[in-house]
Amino acid sequence: MKSFKLIVHQSSFSPEDLIINLKDYPGLKEKDIVEIYHPENDYPRLLLQVTKVDAPGRGRDTISVEQSIATTFQLRTFADVYVNIVNVQDVALDSVELTFKDQYLGRSEMWRLKNHLVSTCVYLNKKIEYCGGAIRCQVYEMWSQGDRVACGVITEDTKIVFRSSTSMVYLFIQMSSEMWDFDIHGDLYFEKAVNGFLADLFAKWKKNGSNHEVTIVLFSRTFYKAKSLEEFPQHMQECLQKDYRGRFYEDFYRVAVQNERYEDWSNVLLQLRRLFTDYQKIVLQYHERPNMDIPTAINSTAAQGNFLEVLNMSLNVFEKHYLDRCFDRTGQLSVVITPGVGVFEVDRELTNVTKQRIIDNGVGSDLVCVGEQPLHAVPLLKFHNKDNNLNSIDDYSMPHWINLSFYSTNKKVAYSNFIPRIKLPPRKSQEPLRKMYEDERKGKLLKEDECMHNSIFDYDAYDAQVFQLPPAHSTRVQRVARTKKTSVAGLEGLNRRSPPASTLHHRKMSDPDIHHSLGDLLTSGNKSAGYDAGSDTTDSPMSTNRLSPRSSISSIKPVIRTGRALINPFDPSHVTVKLTSNRRRWTHIFPKGPTGVLIQQHHYQARPAGEPARNEEHRCESNTPKDNGSSILNNNHSIYQVDGNIMSRKRMISASGTLAVLGVSGGTPSTTNNASLALLWGATGEQEWTPALTTGVDWKSLTIPACLPITTDYFPDKRSLQNDYLVSDYNLLPDDVNADFAQNRAIYKDPLTTMEVFKELVSQRLAQGFQLIVGVNENEVIESHCASTATPPPSKVAPQCGKPANAAPTKRYLLSIGRIFHKLTLVGSTITVTRYRPRHPYPPFNIHYRYRFHAPNHDTYEVSWVSFTTEKLETYYWNYMDHYICTRGDSDFALVEPLKYWRFRTLLLPLYNPATKQILEDDSTHCDIYPTPTRHDLDQLTDNFLKMTELYFNKVKRPNKQRLSPTKSLNTSTCSKATKAVLERTQSQTGEADDTYDDGVSEPKLKANAPLSDVVDRMRHPTLGLGFLQQTVSLPSHTFVSIYAIHWLQENMEGMDYEKAASLMERLLNEKMICHASGDTTKRFVVGYYMYHILPQKKDKELPDYVKPLGDLQSFENEWMEVEVLGPRSPLIQVDKASGAIDISGSSPLADDTGVPAFLCDNIDPNYMQIDSDSEIPLYKKTHLDIDVNNKSDRIEWGHARYQATFRPDQAFEMCIQWTVASGNIVAELIFGWARKASSNCKLQMVPIPADPLALPFTLKSDPLRGPIYIPMNVEPLLRNKTVLFEGFPEETWLQRLFLFQEAIVGRFGFVKCTVESTSHEWERGTPRGSPTGDHLYVHVTGNMFILIPTTVKSEQKSSKVKPPNRTLCNKYPVPTEVANSPHEAYISRHVGYKTNDYNNSRRMGFLWSWNHMISKKWKGSQTPATGDEGFQMRMLRDFKHFCANQEQRLSQFWDHCWELKDKSRGMTSC
Repeated sequence: MKSFKLIVHQSSFSPEDLIINLKDYPGLKEKDIVEIYHPENDYPRLLLQVTKVDAPGRGRDTISVEQSIATTFQLRTFADVYVNIVNVQDVALDSVELTFKDQYLGRSEMWRLKNHLVSTCVYLNKKIEYCGGAIRCQVYEMWSQGDRVACGVITEDTKIVFRSSTSMVYLFIQMSSEMWDFDIHGDLYFEKAVNGFLADLFAKWKKNGSNHEVTIVLFSRTFYKAKSLEEFPQHMQECLQKDYRGRFYEDFYRVAVQNERYEDWSNVLLQLRRLFTDYQKIVLQYHERPNMDIPTAINSTAAQGNFLEVLNMSLNVFEKHYLDRCFDRTGQLSVVITPGVGVFEVDRELTNVTKQRIIDNGVGSDLVCVGEQPLHAVPLLKFHNKDNNLNSIDDYSMPHWINLSFYSTNKKVAYSNFIPRIKLPPRKSQEPLRKMYEDERKGKLLKEDECMHNSIFDYDAYDAQVFQLPPAHSTRVQRVARTKKTSVAGLEGLNRRSPPASTLHHRKMSDPDIHHSLGDLLTSGNKSAGYDAGSDTTDSPMSTNRLSPRSSISSIKPVIRTGRALINPFDPSHVTVKLTSNRRRWTHIFPKGPTGVLIQQHHYQARPAGEPARNEEHRCESNTPKDNGSSILNNNHSIYQVDGNIMSRKRMISASGTLAVLGVSGGTPSTTNNASLALLWGATGEQEWTPALTTGVDWKSLTIPACLPITTDYFPDKRSLQNDYLVSDYNLLPDDVNADFAQNRAIYKDPLTTMEVFKELVSQRLAQGFQLIVGVNENEVIESHCASTATPPPSKVAPQCGKPANAAPTKRYLLSIGRIFHKLTLVGSTITVTRYRPRHPYPPFNIHYRYRFHAPNHDTYEVSWVSFTTEKLETYYWNYMDHYICTRGDSDFALVEPLKYWRFRTLLLPLYNPATKQILEDDSTHCDIYPTPTRHDLDQLTDNFLKMTELYFNKVKRPNKQRLSPTKSLNTSTCSKATKAVLERTQSQTGEADDTYDDGVSEPKLKANAPLSDVVDRMRHPTLGLGFLQQTVSLPSHTFVSIYAIHWLQENMEGMDYEKAASLMERLLNEKMICHASGDTTKRFVVGYYMYHILPQKKDKELPDYVKPLGDLQSFENEWMEVEVLGPRSPLIQVDKASGAIDISGSSPLADDTGVPAFLCDNIDPNYMQIDSDSEIPLYKKTHLDIDVNNKSDRIEWGHARYQATFRPDQAFEMCIQWTVASGNIVAELIFGWARKASSNCKLQMVPIPADPLALPFTLKSDPLRGPIYIPMNVEPLLRNKTVLFEGFPEETWLQRLFLFQEAIVGRFGFVKCTVESTSHEWERGTPRGSPTGDHLYVHVTGNMFILIPTTVKSEQKSSKVKPPNRTLCNKYPVPTEVANSPHEAYISRHVGYKTNDYNNSRRMGFLWSWNHMISKKWKGSQTPATGDEGFQMRMLRDFKHFCANQEQRLSQFWDHCWELKDKSRGMTSC
């Protein structure tokens, strides 16, 4: 120990936290940890690490500490401090919580960051950067030896918990009948939920700076009094479901807020109150029609509601997190807010599905009850009793995978401190419900007086009998004998330092700052796994007759299922269950209390008022001032209260006072020391339930939810491994694999070393939801697979350095997910993967569910349907994935759908449209003012796209730019196809229109009939020749781009037009004078960004520096992005005379100079509506992508780009970035970089789009709470005297004309076509969207909305054209085929009455509109300003609806205008 003078420095002066001169402290060396404190007040001592040995001293015996740290720890400048070297073991942390915001942190990054932090020193609010600043997080809380501390050292054994302030949060509000009841303070439960709980929650979000992406849904279940389906009118039958008791019901979902992020949520509270006013009326009277009887509708109670269905709805979205990967959020949380008490009646099968999905997906599920906390253990699931036997007994389960909170307001009643724990029953039973089921339950319902004679029966004896364990011989290992264990975390004797009696009524108030520490919430919580349980009867009228009639106890023995002890919800505290990996999945997010037991910080133990608090000497002031608490909670606060109230001596923040957390006094042995058992109740399985246990609100979990921990500690014992698991293994020799691949590789890339491959195998398993198993005795697992201890004393051997069993250097990792365990071993250069999977896997479930939902901007509750399925994790292709990693993503191992790789889809759209600006500036403007793009606009777009491809996607340059003369627009050329017209551009090759050709050049143009060799010579001419690409690896000498060669020919040869230039290049190719740059001679000449090179001719022997092509087309395509460029598609068949003059655009195609709209022309192309697949070029191509362009990562990273193979200037161009071996933040930097360059240099905007833009219910795994808005088109006024709209035209063209009419309308509103496939499952088949259905999707030029024009055009010939891509492994992956006929028809018919096939039924004409929910604030800011505003988007929708409904005669006027043009042109031709 040595005394120093303390000064402070700014981080700008030195990035080091501590500057100390080593000469001043003999024996001090780099990496040492020192503690610093003032001698007079032994405050929490600051720990810092000596990072630089040669730090500049500032005078003798002086140390300098970074200013913010000194302030936090209340160190005074220029005062004396003691500096003391400490032993790392004494200050090691048990767990650390890191928070991060507005970024996507994958599980692989979490693990790598954790390894990076080992043996570093951390303190409160320390900012941590990783991967060159791509990943940023902050220290939030630390625990050591059962207490919260202010600093400490991270060791191999420290558990690191990651908490995200920007998660995807689903708030479900259960609108069951109790919402309209009053609580003990006279508030409606709805008011308590919204004005109380939600208001508090939003306030905490604001205080904490949380920025979650939130969806709020109101949901309820309506029962109908009816005996049979016949009692319901036809329009009601499509969505009815029947429960196990034969009752008919319908489930309703009202989406109030969808994927929104708000700074201020107060308006949302207002909106929820408005919805509440008539919610019940709308839902219960939804089906009423005049003069029609429908069965009486009743809102269900909370217990009988659709609780599990709601959780599964959110899981269907969460499961697809890898499809629409958003880069500014991490984590997923479902919160159900219910007026009930935590008891639900559920179906056993659905419970199992829900449990398995929640645990496997690592999703946080929180249940917040605003009802009173009951006197039995909750959450409690009561299984539907499908046994009609009089004596069948109800079975319960207590899900540990739901994190439960009880919210209570801080209102006080003047006359009492008493807080009731039950809700008083209503004065009279709810007759309607009882009557309704009297008949069905005759067998079960008994008369009141039969059950109520209290005096005669011994209820305790009865209970003992009901809940007894089955006889020993029938039990399996799973059940443990039920001797009363010493209490688990004997909550009775906890180190609680309870507040004095006077403040006792405060105990369970969800008073915002009670849990300052914001505990280690179960945050995402209890998701571990275990038994599932049923629901309570407090809310159901039949509850009085819960068990078999008590009068018959003496004669009837209760029926007990052998093998399973029933659970007694009133005394679960001593029931232990066999530990499973599911049970321990989330345990590492909980801190350890003083007795070494994991604790949940929102559980409080009440104690009789007179009883003194234990551990008196250890307690702090219990009346810690509120504001101190809040500053702890507010992590952004730079000052951490470090006064005696909160921090005790020696860096400890005692977990006491209002923080009182459940720890346990003294040495009460914990049940769980028996390593293979856990308590049945509770998330941790280590805290015992007692009736005096009060549950508060887990604010921390709801404010900064924890991500699924990367470590766990359960491995099955030897006996279990032998009996219950199948073992398989395979070896990987990365060096050998890479040796083979390196030879075949056209372009050499450094292969991954064996060690890099090994770490990447761990990373990929973590990314797919596996967890590293730590704290298990390695040698036992390895040598004999013998019993592992589940929660042993902290292991001294970190798994990273297990003792090798043999001499070769060895590393081992154990990983698990559910009942699947992987052991990865590295010995020398061999990696062995051993897989354990269950011998008897769970059967797959597929539960179909129908419901009604009402999304924002919709008018009705529409019928929808969804499937809840469990995924078979054991079938994941790990062997394939491991080879993909080994070969560094070689094209032999393509990413395939079952690998669940991450992807991000983008569209390239024109950046700027004057019409958008006009709409934004003038509120009175209509929105159908988008002009048809001119030829010049389209040329410009093509140029910009080529520039983007060359400079940013392919990253190549053309050094010798020649100056060329802009050609005249060749309107009169003899193109046979109008599609080529756009290519005769006015732009020069460099895109600079003002560059004119210098007439002084002596070389004349080549003659039209010049021999090919002259053409090639001129191409090579140093000044007049073609601009060749700079020589880089994989490109041969004299490489040029095909479209620029065409322009060059048009400039440099006489009489050249587009067609002739293309055929000349074809001839050069056939004559072997040029060849595709890959060296593949079979590749035809494609115009676009395609690369070719000039072959050396026999006469050119003197080309010493000639670089040969690769000779491998596949490798070349894997390296370079090549896109065919075509003109806009015309819907008309071209007649020769007009061929070149067509100025078409995809949005409103015109037939000829007279401007007649295509839908009124006579020469419609019958194939226009088919997918454009007339060439052998596939619809999409893939190329390898270098992700980590700035070398920030600590590993080799790569990805792939999947892009459209053809570009048309009148359509959006799609590109999808795919990856598995890359860090999310680094991928994000690459894509945001592209987006910036696109807008600043190429006048294009790059916008993200969802994998499934319309979310229709029949696409696999679409978002169940999202759906398109149907906008009908009112064509009645257009019919006038006709019977059908296009009377007078040939009947076979009617459908097509209707489609062209609709296409003209969306074009006027600024929508352009995009070829977007529907769900990911069709991706590998290569089937474009629309090939099964023929539907056409359009995107708005701002990227904010989509429109689909549903069509019924029969297109059998289409599908035959699309060849499935030539894929290895294709046959191994069966892909569910989707409905063949257009399902959108069915979707629309739901909105408009019964389906008819008569196409001109005007009610069925319309559009499907949907929002692009992938455009977040980050994207809105970077693109054209203001178009991302909600106001603009709503205005577009409103105006489009008005137009289609023919308000102000707008549709009629457009129709008449088109006919005028038609008549005018007729007049011109006739004269």
